[in-house]
Amino acid sequence: MASFRYIAVSPSGQRVEGLLIGQSEQAVIAELESRQLVPVELVPRHERARRSQRVGLRALGQSYEQLADLLHAGVPLLRGLRLLGGRTGSPKLSAVFRGLAEAVEKGADLGQAMADRPEVFPHVQVAMVRAGERGGFLEKVLARVGALVTAQADLRGKVIGNLVYPGVLITFGVLVIGVIFGKFVPQFRPMFAKLGDQLPFTSKVVFAVSDAVGRFAPLTIALVLVFAFAWWRITRNPKVRTRIEEYKLRMPVVGALLRAYATVRFCQLLGTMLDNGVPMIAALTIARDGAGHPLFASTIDGAIERVRSGGHLAEPLRDSGLFDDDVIEMISIGETANNLDEVLLKIAVTMERRLDRLLTIAVRLIEPLLLVMIAGVVGIVAAGLLLPMSKLGDAL
Repeated sequence: MASFRYIAVSPSGQRVEGLLIGQSEQAVIAELESRQLVPVELVPRHERARRSQRVGLRALGQSYEQLADLLHAGVPLLRGLRLLGGRTGSPKLSAVFRGLAEAVEKGADLGQAMADRPEVFPHVQVAMVRAGERGGFLEKVLARVGALVTAQADLRGKVIGNLVYPGVLITFGVLVIGVIFGKFVPQFRPMFAKLGDQLPFTSKVVFAVSDAVGRFAPLTIALVLVFAFAWWRITRNPKVRTRIEEYKLRMPVVGALLRAYATVRFCQLLGTMLDNGVPMIAALTIARDGAGHPLFASTIDGAIERVRSGGHLAEPLRDSGLFDDDVIEMISIGETANNLDEVLLKIAVTMERRLDRLLTIAVRLIEPLLLVMIAGVVGIVAAGLLLPMSKLGDAL
């Protein structure tokens, strides 16, 4: 007997988590189905630590697409999994597909085998593959999941790529400021020792920062770590975290970026799942976690309740104020025309382009802002060192 942690979706779309004991994974799945629960993730309890073992998104997306191509060419599923498991380009991913092949050879479904490896396959992908297996369109689902994962990799790459240059500027600025306060400023302290309390306020601030960075560096580091730990504990409070996220969304540039990023992920996931036969309530429940933002998750919870009671998806999304007006209008049209899946995927493409433009604008704004900040710090240091020199001249 083994213990399995499960995440499942009820007929009403409610997310259910728990622990079951069974002789095998198939027995636990049968028990869940007898309770009218659709398993989304099923993990042996002793294997939870494997979540740290991950593979690249782009490589995983390409593997899905290759498996779909093999099935389209008439290659049996087991043979296709073994072919992917025999590649040498990505040893970790090859080992994963060899494990899938072994599980399928023993009688498990592909979705079941994937659910046993949550460190590689998120429950969103598992749910889509299971829907494809049950509906008899696994090839189409694998191609769509491959496109989805590749699109997510591209989106992440764009975000990270656009943030590389600001990150370099910030690192360079911190190093320059650290050298100024840690090495350059202390050399002037003996020169101004005669002035004592007559030092200008700016000079006192400059020397205080220099002491914090230089002489009292261990204490400064300890205080920073204590503050960081306290901030981490405070932000774990759901109410505080919600307030912080609300503040971020109200920020001029950052808020637009966060909304666009969450909208792209939500529309990609929901549109892809609806296009592959996943019921609306179950698809919304899964897309809720995929949006990657607590306020969007709360809004989607409200949308699930509204849709469950017979309402439209666009209404709670409009009431939240998190989605742009054109996005809401397109979703409303998609619901009316009964092609919501296609509309959501088009919205994802449009919003991804908008996100790319916003990232470009943000980087162009960050570059001069950082340079101005560095110049401002250098100017304050210069003022703090030049003002006492004038007083020394008067004293002489």
